[in-house]
Amino acid sequence: MPVASVAVDTGLPHLDRPFDYQVSEDLAALAQPGVRVRVRFSGRLVDGYVLARKDSSDHVGKLGYLDKVVSGERVLAPEIAALARAVADRYAGTLSDILRLAIPPRHAAVEKAGSAATSLVVDPNSATVLSTQNRGLSSLRTAAIGAPLAAFDAGGWDAYTAGKSYLQAVHERKPVRAVWQALPGEDWPLRIAEAVRACVSGGRGAVVVVPDARDLARLDAAMTDVLGAGAYMALAADLGPAERYRRFLAISRGEVSVAIGTRAAAFAPVRDVGLLVIFDDGDDLFAEQRAPYPHAREVLMLRSASSKAALLVGGFARTAEAQLLVESGWAHPIEASRIAIRAAGPRIEAAGDEYARGSDSAAAHARLSPAAFDAARTALAAGRPVLIQVPRRGYLPSLACSSCRRPARCRPCRGPLGIRHGSSVPACRWCGALAAPWSCPACAALSFRAVVTGSARTAEEIGRAFAGVKIVTSAGEEVQARVEAAPALVIATPGAEPVAEEGYGAALLLDGGALLARPDLRAAEETLRRWMAAATLVRPGSVGGRVVVGADSSLPTVQALIRWDPAGHAAAELAARRELGFPPAVAMAAVEGKPAGVAAFLEQLQLPEGAELLGPVELDYPFDTERALVRIPLNRHKQLAHALHVAAAARSARKDPDSAKSRMDPLLMF
Repeated sequence: MPVASVAVDTGLPHLDRPFDYQVSEDLAALAQPGVRVRVRFSGRLVDGYVLARKDSSDHVGKLGYLDKVVSGERVLAPEIAALARAVADRYAGTLSDILRLAIPPRHAAVEKAGSAATSLVVDPNSATVLSTQNRGLSSLRTAAIGAPLAAFDAGGWDAYTAGKSYLQAVHERKPVRAVWQALPGEDWPLRIAEAVRACVSGGRGAVVVVPDARDLARLDAAMTDVLGAGAYMALAADLGPAERYRRFLAISRGEVSVAIGTRAAAFAPVRDVGLLVIFDDGDDLFAEQRAPYPHAREVLMLRSASSKAALLVGGFARTAEAQLLVESGWAHPIEASRIAIRAAGPRIEAAGDEYARGSDSAAAHARLSPAAFDAARTALAAGRPVLIQVPRRGYLPSLACSSCRRPARCRPCRGPLGIRHGSSVPACRWCGALAAPWSCPACAALSFRAVVTGSARTAEEIGRAFAGVKIVTSAGEEVQARVEAAPALVIATPGAEPVAEEGYGAALLLDGGALLARPDLRAAEETLRRWMAAATLVRPGSVGGRVVVGADSSLPTVQALIRWDPAGHAAAELAARRELGFPPAVAMAAVEGKPAGVAAFLEQLQLPEGAELLGPVELDYPFDTERALVRIPLNRHKQLAHALHVAAAARSARKDPDSAKSRMDPLLMF
């Protein structure tokens, strides 16, 4: 009687392995690798996936039988099963955790009806992803069987050194890997669509992941222009269960050879994938919020190696992780010449905050230097919108003592205090408790000062400085996708900047010192990424585009922005982290939880050779929580992940009540 090797969805680390089940004669035809099944495990029925069929089992003892084949649809491709296992091992997680991220829940009606019924259409005036009848099914099926869609065309990649040769290699099905530095003002969705076209015309499929729905909407428009409406499918978290499963099936069944989407699309089951693309890999939206917290960039790197597919890591800025790929020789840079950068970029200048406050009374209350005020006034007079980037949404989201500058904290929970609107009293941003009256525990002062001014307060101040000018706010739940090419002051938080038709006349980057002063390993890297994302929306300097950053011009991050040198900044950042022993120069893991749970986990953890334990230390939030860090040389990453998994498995088997969670490659360490 045949045997099925099943990945059982237990979620328990000590049971993270395949289990063998006998396949009865009536299920033998359906129980094929990749299908969903139900099996009896520890006295209850649980879900699982068939990983393989074999003639016999190494298990000593009696095997149980498959209880049910839920569906004959093969939703777990062998490549994705192997990728999920590799990701689980890298992040000290379980296979079932990764499969929950990779495969959407089943929708029986969609499965029976067929999948190739809808494709993606985007409202050009918003970021809303809509669904409509597929008008390009013939093109979709042509792509599925690998027939060329068009002759190889490098498009706008000629502007980059090694750009055309990279696309030529992708077209020729070579597993080339590159880190792409996009020009300021670059139409990055169009460039990505051209790269995908080169891959598909060579007969292989492609997967593209972007940070959010707004980016996905822009990419969709470019893909439609270049490939056609039926040649790809988009996967996004905000799709309904039925639509999401329908699109997943279209990809899984080979009806389309291209998938685009947000971070979960990294697992899209595209057949014979030849190109994997991630844009703006420094965006924290690429880090999964569910255990074991894989990062989409690392998932695509693992998939590139296992599938022998080309990889493209793109962005306007560059992360230290991407720089490590270049310096190690694992990937090659694709960059434009300095002449091309100067021609495409806006004019960028710096003006520190203190100078801004003491120089011009009209601009002082709006936190604008004379240079920023002049740039805005000139752009408005020319009929162009002006982008004003502020670090935080809200009113006054962060307060400090007016005397000693110590951060203002809530007495009950030690959370940060803030003011939600102009007439409100300070309140805790964690527990909501009001902080009136309040006194500084360090110096007994009774008043506050704002550490960071939010978008709502900034809109008030800017409105008074530029009376009669239209104010547009894009932050929080009210994010605008586009603005017209007309005079307006657009106040936006990082990542929420609307695209302006024909570009902004100027961009003012406020409170740069507050961004750079954050106690975060990635503060400088993230600040430059945010600034460059805003600056690239501005018209070239040759036609009057200006960017004014509110920070000291002597700071290395400000200099990198002025010179538009993300590669140099990333190289310096990586060198500093090597010297200090921080990721990505080393591998690091965090163990977090209640003090008793952290202590018990660390006692169980058998640290590999060369590992260094840092902490544990008490965290400000959540209350009564500790975190310990484990640092190890980069070439021993696998050993540390394995040790964490073994420790978690041992505690899971004992059902220890004091739980602590571990995380490989944490984004936040302070």
